[in-house]
This record gives sequence, C-alpha cells and structure tokens, in this order.
Amino acid sequence: MTGESRSERRTGLLNGFAAYGMWGLVPLFWPLLKPAGAVEILAHRMVWSLLFVGAALVFVRRWAWAGELLRQPRRLGLVAVGAAFITVNWGVYIWAVNTGHVVEASLGYFINPLVTIAMGVLLLKERLRPVQWAAVAIGFAAVLVLTVGYGRPPWISLCLAFSFATYGLVKKKVNLGGVESLAAETAIQFLPALGYLLWLSAHGTSSFTAQGPGHAALLASTGVVTALPLVCFGAAAIRVPLSTLGLLQYLAPMFQFLIGVLYFHEAMPPERWAGFALVWLALCLLTADAWRSARRVRAAIRVPRVDTPAPAPASAPVSAPVSAPASASASASADA
Repeated sequence: MTGESRSERRTGLLNGFAAYGMWGLVPLFWPLLKPAGAVEILAHRMVWSLLFVGAALVFVRRWAWAGELLRQPRRLGLVAVGAAFITVNWGVYIWAVNTGHVVEASLGYFINPLVTIAMGVLLLKERLRPVQWAAVAIGFAAVLVLTVGYGRPPWISLCLAFSFATYGLVKKKVNLGGVESLAAETAIQFLPALGYLLWLSAHGTSSFTAQGPGHAALLASTGVVTALPLVCFGAAAIRVPLSTLGLLQYLAPMFQFLIGVLYFHEAMPPERWAGFALVWLALCLLTADAWRSARRVRAAIRVPRVDTPAPAPASAPVSAPVSAPASASASASADA
C-alpha cells in the first residue's frame, strides 16, 4: 500500500468515526431543544437542512443532478417516497429520545441490518447463506423476548428499523449521493414543514421566537446536525471498504445505547438484557460472515492468473470450476 493510499484510508476512517460518532451522540442534542415538541423540531430540521445543504451545493456548484432528476418523474416519485419514510424515521426518533426511550430507539438501529436482509429476501428475492438465515432467526427471537419484557411489541424499535430499511431500499433505487439525496428529500419536505412553522407562529405556540435567541440558534443548528454527518459519511464511503463501513455502523447505536443506560439511567431489566444479547449475537454472526466473505473475495482477486497449456489432441477439454457469487447484504447508516 502506497503512502498516498494509506493517507486516504486514514482520512476515510477518521471521517467514518466522525459520522457514526455524531449519529451516536445525537440523543444528547434533541433534549436541548425543549420546550419545542417533536413535530416542531422535525419541521425545523427539514427547513434548516434544506437551507444548509442548498448553500453547500451552491458553494461547490453541484446542481447538474437536479435538472436530470426533474426530467425523470419515476425517479422523482421515489425521492418523494424516500422523503416520506425518512420523515417518519426522524419524527419517531426525536419523539423517542425526548420522551425517555433512548435505549429502545438504539435497538431500532441494531436490528436495522436484520430487517434490511429480511426485506432483501421478501422483496428482492435475494438468496441468503445459512449464517444469515440464523442471524435473522435469532433477531426474530430477540423481538419476541423483548415483547414479553416490555409487555408489548417494541414498536419504537420496529418503526425505526422498518422505516430506515425501506428508506435505504428506495435510496438504492434512486442512486443519488448522500448530500444530493438529502437536498432532494428536504426540498419535498420544505413547504409542508415551513407551512406548519408559520401556522405555529400565527397561533402563538411557536417556541422559535418565544424562548430567546439561544433556543432559536439551537433550532437552526438542526440543519448542521443533519447534514454534517452525511458529509463525513460521504468522505468515508469513497475511501474505505464497505466491510469496514459495515463494522463502523454499529458505533452509532452502541453510543446511543450507552447514553440511554449511563446518562439517562433508563431501566434495563433482565429480559431486556436478554433481548439485546440475542440481537448482538445475531449481529456478530452477520459481521463474521460478511468479513469472511470479503476476505474470500480479496483472496480470489489476489490469486495470480496462470495461463492454461493447450490440451493434448486426444484429451477432453478442461473447464475451470465456477463458484456462485456470494450475496451481499446492504448496510445503512443511522440517519438519526
């Protein structure tokens, strides 16, 4: 590995740690926005994210994708679907954190890879390896254990996992970069969000101007909190292997889990520990399987090619064995 490639990889790792670290620490930010409610915070996040990302795109002069997108109605429709699912994801997450459900919210991003794999089987007819099937089965058992422990299904976790998995599936079909995708989605969200904020102001229930300039600045900073981790993630994605990103993605829910337990002192009865342990076991199986598959692919690429000698006239032709390609599981970043 050359010095330049080592430097690029180091830069990518730093950006990856920064992106998932910011996503992991975001539960500390949302409570600072009280007394604003979850819907008001969500609306501010949509409005300020578009303004921040739009300014960034103007600065770097990256607008060619917008014209192409507007000329493709089907693709634009998919962006609207993605915007709807990420709206649900953001809203539920903000509400969960600000009502004392940080641990349950973190579980949603732990089980998200398992939901993504299950959707790949059900919707895309992907074939799983035995270890992946085992991981999905253990994840399902974990949900049953947590349902017994909570006395109800962990609906916050399931809502976050399924909304983000669906969002990832739609993003894959749209095939836009992270910043461009955020700009397109928040452009769709902008008018409803702005209309809601104006409605709050007209009825005197907006906290934006009623709580002082510090509170207003915090609400405006939701755009930076949303966009900056995406910028870092984009810088990491082009510099480090997907297998490394797949490992880094668990940093965000792990930080969120630790914040919920150690900082917010949320209860962790034995049945909840049992459910989380099953989820972590499933993720360990998935990670080990993905790592082994990636090593096998790298080893195959490094094998030197040997020219096959011409066969003797009387012998039958020899055919090289062809291995079936291993199916890859999609990994999504926690866009909390």
